[in-house]
Amino acid sequence: MYKKIKTKIGLYENSISQNEINNSILSNEIIHIKGLVGSGKSFRIASAFKKSSHNFFIILTNAEQAAYYLNDFENILSKDEVLFFPSSFKKEATQEVYENSNILLRSEVLKKIKNKNKLIVSYSEAIFEKIISQNTLNKNSLKIDRENTFSLDSINELLFKLGFNRVPFVSSPGEFSVRGGILDVYSFSYNHPYRLEFFDDKIERICSFNVETQLSINAFNSITILPNTSNVDFSNKRDSIIDFFPENTVFVFNDFDRTMKTLNQLYIGAEKIYKSKKNNDYSPETLFINDFEIIDKIKNKNVIIFEPSIYIKNLKKIQINQNPQPSFNKKFNFLIDYLNKNNEKGFKNIIFCSNENQAKRFHDIFQEMETPVNYKTIIKPLYKGFEDEEAQISYFTDHQIFERYHKYKLRKNYSNYQNLSLKEINKLNKGDFVAHIDHGIGKFAGLLKIEVNNSFQEAIKILYGDSDVLYLSIHSLYKISKYNGKDGAIPKIYKLGSKAWKNLKLKTKTKVKKIAFDLIKLYAKRKEKIGFSFNPDSYLQWELEASFLFEDAPDQIKTTNDVKSDMESPHPMDRLICGDVGFGKTEIAIRAAFKAVDNNKQVAILVPTTILAFQHYNSFSERLKNFPISIEYLNRFKSSKEKKEISEELSSGKIDILIGTHQIVNNNILFKDLGLLIVDEEQKFGVSVKEKLRNLKVNVDVLTLTATPIPRTLQFSLISARDLSIITTPPPNRYPIQTEIIRFDENIIKNAIIYEIQRGGQVFFVHNLVNNISEVFEFIQRLVPDANIIIGHGQMEGKKLEKTILEFIKGKHDVLIATTIIENGLDVPNANTIFINNA
Repeated sequence: MYKKIKTKIGLYENSISQNEINNSILSNEIIHIKGLVGSGKSFRIASAFKKSSHNFFIILTNAEQAAYYLNDFENILSKDEVLFFPSSFKKEATQEVYENSNILLRSEVLKKIKNKNKLIVSYSEAIFEKIISQNTLNKNSLKIDRENTFSLDSINELLFKLGFNRVPFVSSPGEFSVRGGILDVYSFSYNHPYRLEFFDDKIERICSFNVETQLSINAFNSITILPNTSNVDFSNKRDSIIDFFPENTVFVFNDFDRTMKTLNQLYIGAEKIYKSKKNNDYSPETLFINDFEIIDKIKNKNVIIFEPSIYIKNLKKIQINQNPQPSFNKKFNFLIDYLNKNNEKGFKNIIFCSNENQAKRFHDIFQEMETPVNYKTIIKPLYKGFEDEEAQISYFTDHQIFERYHKYKLRKNYSNYQNLSLKEINKLNKGDFVAHIDHGIGKFAGLLKIEVNNSFQEAIKILYGDSDVLYLSIHSLYKISKYNGKDGAIPKIYKLGSKAWKNLKLKTKTKVKKIAFDLIKLYAKRKEKIGFSFNPDSYLQWELEASFLFEDAPDQIKTTNDVKSDMESPHPMDRLICGDVGFGKTEIAIRAAFKAVDNNKQVAILVPTTILAFQHYNSFSERLKNFPISIEYLNRFKSSKEKKEISEELSSGKIDILIGTHQIVNNNILFKDLGLLIVDEEQKFGVSVKEKLRNLKVNVDVLTLTATPIPRTLQFSLISARDLSIITTPPPNRYPIQTEIIRFDENIIKNAIIYEIQRGGQVFFVHNLVNNISEVFEFIQRLVPDANIIIGHGQMEGKKLEKTILEFIKGKHDVLIATTIIENGLDVPNANTIFINNA
């Protein structure tokens, strides 16, 4: 049965072992809980937390593990009960830098730590950093009340002392700006920035506001602004985070000994750094905590650990019998038998699903197999499934059943939108043209302070025809944008209040209506063509999609549904999918190809390069290896004999999917029953290939994939001559690409390659001159002697180039020095850094 239920912690209310845990906490005992596995730890600790009136501080061994358990606690408990205490830093290629969002999360814990019933998740690197003492924090917190008198200048000075940076417009924690009688400050203690409006030395209004829209959210009579607790030294006296907690706090260690080992290694590293610095006012003892300090601080406190410890003796042991979720290898008949046997033993079967689609897939697959199944679903992700013998429950996760990759999701405590208008205003120079939605195009004349109702406000000055001037409040930035026209063309500037701008907008609307009319005619012509109508998804299609290793992004789900809808219609599909590299276009193509083969049709996949043909062949073969589908590829590396065999098997229908370069549109390549043509990076093909494509496309569904469409292709899609799907949502937890333009610097190149290799990654180095590419090889080898480096370019013998690229994809080499042969969709997920020489 397909049914959603809410999580119930009450499952452990009658548990003997859980009552023993709860009583041990009341007795202030140090206990060792044995036998817990996966998310069984999360449920047992959450159950103890709900029965207790204490704070719980959960310390995991590393940041990734902490994030997974944080997600568990957020899904089991209410989100306002759960806090996260991360490290202040984020690691970059050459250094560690402060992360304002993490400092905000740390400050939130310090602010709420005295409240009862908070469960805080942290990890070794985070507790390693000492923080300012509670007394220092209270002394240096800035409390502002509307009833009090404040000087704007004095607050300005105080914010500098508290570690805030002054900027034109606030966008992230730790920033403030002063504009006339308005002070904006983004505190480390609140998710939105505050706006204080002054009249002389009196505060007339305090409110929070949205960074993106600049609109007010909530009004306040008083606020407290916490200092930058990590980046400012208020005194040499710093405390451990453990000192901040009330006496009855329960400390939970996943692996106490590993945590101590990590702290020891971090402290030794810090000692080496500070010994190398001369005349430094700080020492490791001032800023960081070591393992022995932690051991000393948790004496006589409530402590729970899950692994045996050589540091802590006389532990009270509590045994709980749990087993990890079994592996079903995507064999649903085994899963059904297991669920039903569990039900006969009196176990409750609950499957945790990451979304509604996954829950529906289970329902559809079980229904297709026509076997009654006893289970329930919860629409919440879980880290790892487990079975609890005493409680007689079995919690399964969808990602383990389908063998999918499961990634944690960190809740953002602030939104760093930085409104586009703010970015543009900061980049504008006097004399640049701007467009106002109501008044038309004018000239930007800078930011000015103007008096409005006896108070000064900052406004944007815009010049119009006949020396007309418009002052626009910064609260109305959304009404203007930078003018974008033909290069070098000077736009017409009209007088304020003239009808010219209104007439221009009216004329534009008329043209849009004409385009819409032509579009309707075009659609009518397309509807006259009749193609093959594919059947709705089968059980095999559901199984394929459920086996995808990653969670579908919202745009990916929508695009998949659009493609299926097109294929199931009686009219030929002609859809362009536009999305950045790594956003999931290939997975959509695989699903469309499978749907075509499932309907006894053949699929042709046209790619621009031999390397990409081979890589697509590997990708399709890997995803479809568990299904009876024949896949082959065709490129210039194939021998004449191999090409002839492929042609014969294709015409007889033995090959279901053929992947290849322009050779697959040759006259001697004949399909028995082609149903779908997939074109990857169409703009890379010449005119002759496109002419042959037109003959191949007749009454065949066409799917075009691209990251960079040429203007004509995009124009066809924008006017709906072709259907368009845009994938703009990155995969979950994907970090934004950081691009830097730098001079050729040996140290930067060396440090970035070493950093990438140390974290198990790979590096591309693009050098587009074959005649001296070996010199670049020798240069990189000299910088990083331990690196495994290889060269690849188009003038190499075909089999050798194919072998080189394949070995790099498999991770056998650290650095690939190549020409632009790698440009077309080469998918190496492990390669996170690319250097482009003479870009």
